[in-house]
Amino acid sequence: MPLRRFAALLALALATPAAAFDEALYATLLERHTQPVADLARVRVDYPAIAASADWKHLVASLANADLAALRTREQQLAFWIDAYNILAIDLVAGHYPVDSIRDIGSLLRPVWKRPAGTVGGRTVTLDEIEHGIVRPLGDPRLLDAQLDAAMRRWLADPEKGLRIDRARDAVHLSKIFDWFEEDFAKAGGVLAFAARYAPDADREWLRAHAATARIEYFDYDWAVNALAARP
Repeated sequence: MPLRRFAALLALALATPAAAFDEALYATLLERHTQPVADLARVRVDYPAIAASADWKHLVASLANADLAALRTREQQLAFWIDAYNILAIDLVAGHYPVDSIRDIGSLLRPVWKRPAGTVGGRTVTLDEIEHGIVRPLGDPRLLDAQLDAAMRRWLADPEKGLRIDRARDAVHLSKIFDWFEEDFAKAGGVLAFAARYAPDADREWLRAHAATARIEYFDYDWAVNALAARP
């Protein structure tokens, strides 16, 4: 799943200044080959169309030739590397499609996250290298800057994958992502404090009032490929 964890959920293309990387083409291809799910921060991807697209191949090549020295600010670096993660993850699925899950591309001893995913700025990288070695050290549990506030709110408004409160049981159901990256949310005061900041209005005050007592439970993570059409 592209940014196994945040960026694919948010599914946004961001402005990145790295010379040679064709960010405008990326935005065009996302618009052409993805479809939003209702009004939530989720999308379906037309992987067969991407696999057959000459423009997509050009985009991947532009990523390989990107000038990383042109990324001068933290925001530029975050935007570029999240785009890079998403592009390479989508490219892996498209190149192996049909698969039920991106995890099917790897093996128990060598999971997909640790396999070479592609070339960025002239060097071969894995998805784990991008996520844990580059993006997470840049900080911010959202992994992005203020422009993703709206996307975070849409995600937590999804009671199936983002946030659901069971007031009768004093329980909060959250995405498994919050469990995986619990330590990243410590800077924001903890998982519930962070969730309260972006939760729907009806849930925000309850979360703040019950932050010390509520039990946190996590949704099972859905690893299925977010394909636009059913597998052939």
